[in-house]
Amino acid sequence: MINSFVRCLSICCLLIVAQTHAEEPSSALHPSSQWTAASWDDLPGVFEDNPREALSAWLASCSRSQAVWRATCNELEGLKNADSDVLRIWMMSRLQPYRVNAGDQGLLTGYYEPVFNGKRSPDAQFKYPLYRLPAQLQGGHSTRVWFTRQDMDTLLDAQSALQGRAIAYLDNPLDVLALQIQGSGQLSLMDTDSNGGVSKLVRLAFSGSNNQPYKSVGAWLRDQYGLRDLSWPSIRAWAQNHPEQTDALLWSNPRVVFFKEEAVGANNAGPRGAQGVPLMAGRSIAIDPKSIPYGTPVWLASSGNSLELKRLVLAQDTGSAIVGAVRADYFVGSGSDAGEIAGKLKQPLQLWVLWPK
Repeated sequence: MINSFVRCLSICCLLIVAQTHAEEPSSALHPSSQWTAASWDDLPGVFEDNPREALSAWLASCSRSQAVWRATCNELEGLKNADSDVLRIWMMSRLQPYRVNAGDQGLLTGYYEPVFNGKRSPDAQFKYPLYRLPAQLQGGHSTRVWFTRQDMDTLLDAQSALQGRAIAYLDNPLDVLALQIQGSGQLSLMDTDSNGGVSKLVRLAFSGSNNQPYKSVGAWLRDQYGLRDLSWPSIRAWAQNHPEQTDALLWSNPRVVFFKEEAVGANNAGPRGAQGVPLMAGRSIAIDPKSIPYGTPVWLASSGNSLELKRLVLAQDTGSAIVGAVRADYFVGSGSDAGEIAGKLKQPLQLWVLWPK
């Protein structure tokens, strides 16, 4: 009885503190967005989401946090075994919500980590390469604008520069493009040995790009052929039905991503995002870092045909197509099921950043 009373008293005190507003963070932290102080009551589903499910992602971001987060992250570390109610009360007492570009309707899309079969050496079926970063783009030349995707397929100079740089080969050029668009993926490498064959799971992580602009193959299909459904499953179906146009489809996106090979971590942790920490399915998002700093906890609200989302997420990644204030890419997870969801996800979005008081 006494413990219940003490807990209720503590909750009341914390909620009183939670009503005070902190001074808005410097606009230098978010030059491409406007933050407007909000009430916790403004956040849809704030009492329904379980913040414990985002805790490991949040603590991972704390390992690379800015100085402004140090005290808050130290407190959070001490609450890693707390239940969801205690965590929620702590959040409301220590963090101030800010609506990002209040009144603007944003866009939520999805991304995932593909898992494909591959081979170390090419054959008649597995003949589409994934490359390491070329020597001409290493070191101080990382921002050099290099050969386009079409150049790499057709020019001897480009092919010579890529000689010996292939990590593995896939059996479908659309899978190569998908992996490059997502920026990372897993490969089940099927290499023949004296026992008839072995399979090894490896992760390919982003290592750099040719610094060409990203162009949407879906937009190209819309403009060239009037395709209305621009989801990834629809794009794949179109390519399968129009094999003679596959090269033109691929070449419409001149941007190529290069990879480095990594081991798949314990508990099949996700790929590392731009913040440098492993992504967590359902709790990590890619953002425009000029609008929301890496490592920031964010309240995300989005309703559509694909998903209903009202939850705490962490800004841990970015992407060439993720530009704008109310813009996020939701990390769905790994594998084909996640890919089906991510490929269709395109719906309205609202965002609130949560910042230390």
